[in-house]
Amino acid sequence: MCMLHLTTGRVGCLLSKQVVVALTSSGARMSSHGHHEVSDSVDMSQPMYWDRLDTPLPDRPWKDVLDSTDKSLKQKEKGPWTALSKEEKIALYRLKFNHTYPEMKRPSHEWKTVIGGMFIFFGITGLVVFWQGHYVYPPQPHTFGEEWQAKQVQRMLDMQINPIEGFSAQWDYKNKQWK
Repeated sequence: MCMLHLTTGRVGCLLSKQVVVALTSSGARMSSHGHHEVSDSVDMSQPMYWDRLDTPLPDRPWKDVLDSTDKSLKQKEKGPWTALSKEEKIALYRLKFNHTYPEMKRPSHEWKTVIGGMFIFFGITGLVVFWQGHYVYPPQPHTFGEEWQAKQVQRMLDMQINPIEGFSAQWDYKNKQWK
């Protein structure tokens, strides 16, 4: 009985995995939403070009399709390099790589965009807070005024609120001033 239970459990698990895979495949998802065409995706199994400092040699050259001048330059590359001019050597380098290391290390000005975005965000937030304070929130209660608070302090002193360690303990009742 126990063996039958384990076998049915394994079969059920296998079937549920196949159902999940079938329902989550891209074709089922695309057809369920009314899309019949498949979107383009990058084939990560193919060699790709990356300009990265930590990857000095990319999988493929920068320029795959060569025109006639590039082909003649590649033929000259097979000969002695002393016969090549500086411009030809640079052109050969640019066939293989898009950027040099100094060009890749050059600082970007992205920080200006980030700081500008932050200022815009803070500005809009400030305007919203100002608008809410002016139009949304009710006016301050009259008990927040200085005159009311002075009367409240005087009332607490007259009633001698917490005279041992509290508020009234700091008041000199003979001289009528704070200790």
